[in-house]
Amino acid sequence: MRKVPQITVFFWIVKILTTALGESTSDYLVFSINPYVAVGIGALGFVIAIVAQFLAKKYNAWLYWFAVTMVAIFGTMAADVVHIVLGIPYLYSTIFFALALVLIFVLWWMVEKTLSIHSITSPRREFFYWATVCASFALGTAAGDMTAFTFNLGFLASGLLFAGIIALIGVLHYATKGWLTEHHRHQSANAVLAFWLAYIFTRPLGASFADWTGKAHSVGGLGWGDGMVSGILAILIIGFVWYLSSTRVDIDRSHEARAR
Repeated sequence: MRKVPQITVFFWIVKILTTALGESTSDYLVFSINPYVAVGIGALGFVIAIVAQFLAKKYNAWLYWFAVTMVAIFGTMAADVVHIVLGIPYLYSTIFFALALVLIFVLWWMVEKTLSIHSITSPRREFFYWATVCASFALGTAAGDMTAFTFNLGFLASGLLFAGIIALIGVLHYATKGWLTEHHRHQSANAVLAFWLAYIFTRPLGASFADWTGKAHSVGGLGWGDGMVSGILAILIIGFVWYLSSTRVDIDRSHEARAR
């Protein structure tokens, strides 16, 4: 049985919301309580969520998105630790996480001969999938901070930059898809590449807008506060996941029928 959802517009909406929640919640916890305790809580929540996801027999919207949310929170903390505690510049941490992601993709392809999320039907493929998700969240966090702080773009400009990149990926995907169809070539590689590129860039997109709304006016934000932003995002995520769980619109019915 597949362990991941069907890719619909709701997938991307909830994905972006979780990336934003990961940024705001991580910052809220780190600055509200002892940072080491905050990271410990994030690590514990991450482990619980991933274990629950692996133990599930098939895709469950609540478990899956809980796991993604905890990856977002702990991934943000991990990327921030690399910069704040270890003192590594955002540019270097971005390059490091990018290389780590490439390595995971290479190993995944060498072992499974596919990077498609539609093939997540075994524990080994699920391991590669979640390793990719974790690396992409850490990379997105570092990249968003790099554009906002190292390149001095600020939060809003960074968010608009990544929104533009995602839009460009979509345009190129559909333009190339049409060309491939016309020339009778296989399209799966194009779809997989477009998916993972969009997946990576939604992380800094959500994080940039979370920072823009939550951070103080003095640093270029709207000053809503990380706690308020986290609360709003959590309510939105719960609402969307409840809808997905109730309607099951994110489940591939044909695959489910074949699995029986």
